[in-house]
Amino acid sequence: MRNNSTKGGFTRRHVIKVAGASGAAASFGLVLPSRLLAQDAPAQIPVGQLVPFTGSAAEFGTYYRDAAQLAFDQINKAAEQVFGGPIIGPVIVADSQTLPTPAVAAARRMVEADNVRAVIAAWSSGVTVAVAASVTIPNGVLQVGNGTTSPLVSVLPEDEGEDLLFRTSPSDALQGIIAGQLARGEIIPDYKFEKASSIYINNPYGQGLSNAFAAAFTKRGGTMLAEVAHAEEVQATYRSVVQAALEGDPDVILLPTYPAHTTAIIKEARDNFGFNSFQFTDANQSDDILRAVGADTMKGQLGTVPSADPDSPTFQSMRAAFLEAYPEYQNLQPFTETTYDAALSIGLAMAKAVADGLSADEIDGKALASRLRDVNNAPGERILAGDQDSITAGLQNIKDGVDTDYVGAGGSVDFDDNGDVKTPYEIYRWTDTTNEHVMIIAAEDIPDA
Repeated sequence: MRNNSTKGGFTRRHVIKVAGASGAAASFGLVLPSRLLAQDAPAQIPVGQLVPFTGSAAEFGTYYRDAAQLAFDQINKAAEQVFGGPIIGPVIVADSQTLPTPAVAAARRMVEADNVRAVIAAWSSGVTVAVAASVTIPNGVLQVGNGTTSPLVSVLPEDEGEDLLFRTSPSDALQGIIAGQLARGEIIPDYKFEKASSIYINNPYGQGLSNAFAAAFTKRGGTMLAEVAHAEEVQATYRSVVQAALEGDPDVILLPTYPAHTTAIIKEARDNFGFNSFQFTDANQSDDILRAVGADTMKGQLGTVPSADPDSPTFQSMRAAFLEAYPEYQNLQPFTETTYDAALSIGLAMAKAVADGLSADEIDGKALASRLRDVNNAPGERILAGDQDSITAGLQNIKDGVDTDYVGAGGSVDFDDNGDVKTPYEIYRWTDTTNEHVMIIAAEDIPDA
């Protein structure tokens, strides 16, 4: 995959262009005082991103890196026209390994060595919570989760009174409701189960979604037999976990866990217990699972995932821009659009800080966090995801003091008091070769419980 990350917000082409202009000025005997050039140039602020290049979610990593880079490139292109230069500085990207411990170490290096003021982190609520509690919040750094769905994030004790933790993906308090509705036949009448269990990864994501599903499933008259946890590290066998989940003979097992774990669990259940009735979640919407266990096992089974409405203009615009910038991709993986939204939101907050006259030293995490809602939440002049002209006009409005409202690729990016957003969900179905869209549940149609 191409890595289009830039240094200091400049592409190589831009550096050559600037060098050429400087040479021309020198040939005419012009000497421009450096203090004047510094006054004309806006602050360039370093940002970080934790990406699962390895580990259980490795197949998604390059999509998230490139989606964020697309957003930062569009912000910098707009900033050159509006502010006279790019405002996103070096983009420091590191591998989370889909695990908290290496992610915390990588985040600490970003903050201490690279002086990043904002971090996109992460896919995996376990990573998100660990990084927030140990690194970003104690150091006053803004953190925006791009694939972070645990309900714990909404009420993380370390963020109380700090307001430094946001996310562009919705809480699993919502997904649990939809998964419970689905399993009880409220969404697709001929798809209905009486008894269920779950096997979940033992981190804030897995536990939060399993608990939310259990509450919604039982509220609707179903019987929840067991919620069985497994370790975050991939294990050699899941036989005892599967056996515990099968006690009481469930009709279906929900799987709030990651792709590598899901693959092993399905194989154990099928091969050792003859069980093959699963309901899937956002974290296992992975073609790697289908390839590993086979279409005969997966075909026809359903799942839920936070998702943009595929017919929305902002999603279509962002998707077109992404596939044009990165033609090696055929489509978007889950949370690609919310990763773009996380980066674009950070860029808009940075534009607001520059427009407010803050110096590079003054644009810290708290300054950015305090401006996120100003530029993203309604009401205001709309900024449309993926649309370079709209983003440029949006930065001009920010510079002119006009209220703006960012309409994201993944849906609403109106941050509430907890830094949460509410977006649509998709019901998807596995086919012979991939998974297909079944229907979208609009955000306003999700019940409260």
